[in-house]
Amino acid sequence: MTPESANRPVALVTGASAGLGLALAHGLADRGWALVIDARGADALKDAADALAGRTDVVPLAGDVTDPEHRADLVDAVTELGRLDLLVNNASYLGPSPLQQLDAADLDELRRVYEVDVVAPIALAQALLPALTAAAGVLLNISSDAAVEAYEGWGGYGSAKAALDHAGRVLSAEHPSLAVYAVDPGDLRTAMHQAAFPGEDISDRPEPATVVPAFLQLLDSRPASGRYRAADFAAAVAP
Repeated sequence: MTPESANRPVALVTGASAGLGLALAHGLADRGWALVIDARGADALKDAADALAGRTDVVPLAGDVTDPEHRADLVDAVTELGRLDLLVNNASYLGPSPLQQLDAADLDELRRVYEVDVVAPIALAQALLPALTAAAGVLLNISSDAAVEAYEGWGGYGSAKAALDHAGRVLSAEHPSLAVYAVDPGDLRTAMHQAAFPGEDISDRPEPATVVPAFLQLLDSRPASGRYRAADFAAAVAP
């Protein structure tokens, strides 16, 4: 980080090499935020960092959010930058494609879903709460309509997102100085959404960048902690 940018707000965005995570990183970079970004694929993450580097300070760290050593590296990167204003728990695991019904779900895969989608975000929040609290920051967990609707085949992912939603509610009760949000972005044209519908044409779904204005409006307006949909900020969402 350069001396001129020492007072920039800082965000950690997980799963930021593609999809919504990458779109959010670009939206924050456009506003001058410094970024720590992570993803499992090192090459894709490097490409993402290279695309962002011309506009902001960005620290890319490739790794798996379920790995405690990788999470420690993320915390160290935040510490180096000196502050944390926003943690975006975006990295998620859908489970096998095609999706499995719960009565036949592979339990090892189900454990992996919960490790990525519930345990890792809670672990990152635990590690970074002091920095977030010092900045009166924002904890943003990416949710899904599958957290509140019962869709066939979505039992693993949906129940994991429901658990993360509730964990966020508890954290907001325990740390009222923080803003803690679960946000359902809606169906988007992402690799994960395609994996949920193998062989189907999902080109009618909007690109992730279209909902970034809604997330930025959320950060600007900072409503009460809780669960929201990007559509709740419809005026900010591109058609």
